[in-house]
Amino acid sequence: MRNVSICFALIFFISTASAQSVKFCKPCGELKNLQLPDVTILVAEVKASDTIKTPGEPWNPTVIINKPFCRVLGRISKEINFELLLPDAGNGRFLMSGGGGFVGSIQNSFRDKVNDGFATAGTDAGHEGGDDAKWAYNNMERQLNFGRLAIHRTAEVSKLIMQNYYCAAPVKSYFIGCSRGGGQAMVEAQYYPEDFDGIVAGAPAFNWPALAAKFLQDSKNNYPNPNDLKPLITNDNLKLLQNEVLKQCDRLDGSADSIISDPRKCKFDFLKLPVCPDGQAGSGCFTKQQLAAIKAVYNPLVVEGKEIYPGFPFGGEAEMGSWDIWITGTSSDIPNGPSLHYMFSTNVFKYLVFNDHNWDYSKYDFKNFDAQTLYASSYLDATRTDYSEFKKHNGKIIFYHGWNDPALSAYATIEHYEGILKGDKDAPSYARLFLLPGVLHCGGGPGCDNVDWVTQIVDWVEKSKAPDQVVASKTVQGKINTKNIFPYPKK
Repeated sequence: MRNVSICFALIFFISTASAQSVKFCKPCGELKNLQLPDVTILVAEVKASDTIKTPGEPWNPTVIINKPFCRVLGRISKEINFELLLPDAGNGRFLMSGGGGFVGSIQNSFRDKVNDGFATAGTDAGHEGGDDAKWAYNNMERQLNFGRLAIHRTAEVSKLIMQNYYCAAPVKSYFIGCSRGGGQAMVEAQYYPEDFDGIVAGAPAFNWPALAAKFLQDSKNNYPNPNDLKPLITNDNLKLLQNEVLKQCDRLDGSADSIISDPRKCKFDFLKLPVCPDGQAGSGCFTKQQLAAIKAVYNPLVVEGKEIYPGFPFGGEAEMGSWDIWITGTSSDIPNGPSLHYMFSTNVFKYLVFNDHNWDYSKYDFKNFDAQTLYASSYLDATRTDYSEFKKHNGKIIFYHGWNDPALSAYATIEHYEGILKGDKDAPSYARLFLLPGVLHCGGGPGCDNVDWVTQIVDWVEKSKAPDQVVASKTVQGKINTKNIFPYPKK
């Protein structure tokens, strides 16, 4: 408990310092000498331009910065590492990026926005190594940094450095993230409503024990034997499944384009799937065990009569980067486990719930789930549907989710947003949700997955231009396809 008190005390000191006016500007190199509570500036260097390559980090693609800027690398407390890029020709805005998965490296999807004048930052969320959660074992400080503190503290420190560099605090501050970054966005809006004026939460991971439990249910069905992690569901199964789903539901929206605009309308008849003869598996049919595992993916996880996490929508089952990576594990590009659902679920339960690296997924029966996950939920989750403090700050938040996301169910985000609407009929004045048909996790799939969320949130905050619709695009063989997406529940 003493460590927690120290953490929050330091946050108070940093918050107090950021409110003080700075009399003198400092050149880039002198930022390394800044004396900030519990902060060490490791690098402060002038860059005329830069090509930033981060191999193996899909959240940090290679970017080219062609305008001069100041690059700051720092550390908050013992292990919250961050990077802050300060353009010489700044536009007065601060833009922070979220991370993906367990993070574990400094991740910033908006480094190229330096070219547009944004000061932009990213953090490793307080630890190194993101392919599993071993970093959390017996380490409450890392757990709290990852779940609740790293983004907030990095935002506070970054804005204070900006104040020293530009002689002014940022005019407006924004946060945009997807997956874990979407969950970080929701933590900020719910727990630190004054950190950012505009927030975008994409495909958010905001209820960790619950989603891990759903992942675990699917993994137990797909890998019933812990000593043999060969996938039960095959790629041939996925192709058969997707073909039948499209056959039954593709034309429900009036267009045969291999995209189901609203999967909730798909009343799929499993009896039309070919069943293999007893005891015989084949490429053109499903065994009873395979069918049971597939049905469980679409169904919610219910424990003792209570829904823990919703099922997944129909569509996109056989797309590359869909079920093959996340659910069935029929792809070769999966680190530390047969599927990403398996990897995330077993690591969450081992290191964030039970703190037991010998925990066996095959023996878990979900009994006493709420009591067992109470501690982890207390710092990992962002499930509050009361955004009144964020609203009072005049903040704006956009949620978005791909309908065919195989990682995190779009139904979970819909349920959360409906909870906001239920508590505040005026919610669309500051919170809106967009559902992207045919889009997988944070992008990919046959649907239009590219939206300029930066412009959308800036225009809403600074010009009061509410996003009554957004234009999503996708380039296919040199041709740009576009689709107008209306905020939920509009069609």
